[in-house]
Amino acid sequence: MTMGTVAAIGARAEVTGLALAGVEVCVAEDPRAVRRAWQALPGTVTLVVLTRAAAKALGAGTTAPAPNRPLTVVMPS
Repeated sequence: MTMGTVAAIGARAEVTGLALAGVEVCVAEDPRAVRRAWQALPGTVTLVVLTRAAAKALGAGTTAPAPNRPLTVVMPS
């Protein structure tokens, strides 16, 4: 079984440190940048860590579980 990769989307101050754990960091400082980062995720990403602001920008419909979508988790405040 091939393991997918993990990505994080959100403000630089909140996601940069995750790179130390091998997470692909996508810095997105505003809702438009968050949506662009989400659309640009490679197909190898199976888990996406979102900041609260990023999750809000994407909306529940985008991050809801679906067969062809990566699993998402929202960082606690």
